[in-house]
Amino acid sequence: MKHQVIIDTGPLVAFINRREHLHDWVINTLATIEQPLLTCEAVIVETCFLLRNIYGGQEAVMSLLSTGNILIPIHLSESAAEIKELLRQYQSVPMSLADACLVRMTQLYPKSELLTFDSDFRIYRKNRNQLISVIMPEDA
Repeated sequence: MKHQVIIDTGPLVAFINRREHLHDWVINTLATIEQPLLTCEAVIVETCFLLRNIYGGQEAVMSLLSTGNILIPIHLSESAAEIKELLRQYQSVPMSLADACLVRMTQLYPKSELLTFDSDFRIYRKNRNQLISVIMPEDA
């Protein structure tokens, strides 16, 4: 079982929304991952926004938080300087706030893996030059 996995918006949306084309892939992948998952506030905001028209979608996100299946171990205000630097460094990609927070989390949790659909994480680096270990579908 994999542990210390950080989850991005795409897989979280696909987990909750059965109509997402990668829903089954996420379900099968999560079966190999020890809970709790880690994420950041920005991912929760993005996920709730994307699920706003899915009946029970936002409630499902909040339930994952309230039951402890997903934890938010960092706060934006505590890593603002590092996140600001990541946003500056990758402004040509461009990097979203959520992506910057997730990269920061991979720095803070060096043994972590990132569950994502976003191929930009193959470009981003933690600690300036280290690859980020990702879990993503082969076709992503």
